Amino acid sequence: MRRNLDLTALRSFVAVVDAGGVTRAAARLNLTQSAVSMQIKRLEESVGQPLLDRSGRGVTLTGQGELLLSYARRMVALNDEAWGRLTGQAYEGEVVLGVPSDIVYPSLPAALQRIAREYPRAKVTLVSSYTRRLRELLARGKADIILTTEGACGPGGETLARSALVWVGAPGGAAWRARPLRLAFENNCIFRAPVQAALDAAGIEWEMAVTSDSTRTIEATVSADLAVHAAVSDNIPPYFEEIRHGGALPDLPETLINLYLSPAARDSLTGRVAQIVREAYAARPGPAMAAAE
Repeated sequence: MRRNLDLTALRSFVAVVDAGGVTRAAARLNLTQSAVSMQIKRLEESVGQPLLDRSGRGVTLTGQGELLLSYARRMVALNDEAWGRLTGQAYEGEVVLGVPSDIVYPSLPAALQRIAREYPRAKVTLVSSYTRRLRELLARGKADIILTTEGACGPGGETLARSALVWVGAPGGAAWRARPLRLAFENNCIFRAPVQAALDAAGIEWEMAVTSDSTRTIEATVSADLAVHAAVSDNIPPYFEEIRHGGALPDLPETLINLYLSPAARDSLTGRVAQIVREAYAARPGPAMAAAE
């Protein structure tokens, strides 16, 4: 006799994996920790297989858990899509989502597509700007959700991913060999100061080849091999390439991709959009973010 998987338990299972532990998953699902643990136990009993390896710290999937996770994500997503189509009128409204241009790809397009499928009556306004300006918009109530690139996570934020910051230049370019090293950065780019500090610490002379408020100006200068820049490793534009400098340039600090919600944004649509963004980042390859519980 065929049996049905419990969708509520599957949702808890996915949440535990994405959050890195039962406590954080329970907070995201607005459930008690014991309720989430019971759902995971019930799911394991129903399939007759252990899904989580509890022998160490943190959340580790068993082989069967890895297999089920792929199905669980699709089943939960399909359920939410159907629910959104049938009850979309309950989620009418607008959410302003702010994100720096250098982390729009690769995760945001998939998240936006999912939001459009599940909440066709909702309007998501995407604002692309610098981290500093996005923080200001959030503080003034002009944005509901923002993503940032920062060296640390501020109060009220949560880290979704870690990314390496790398040197980039023109494909096949040689600007990185020049001394003083010529740099091109937007005036408000949050990477500008740590790059300069890394060069100072390494004793490498540098000069600003161009400063501008226009990203296009920076892109044109770097792609013409007149200067170098720094970018998040998993979002390097096609007209740049990572510089394989063999130690001639200093390593750059890690960058955190953080999520912040407006204190005034308490409606269910904003919370659901934020959760979809979280899941988009959790689904991409990279270092696990949540600490062991």
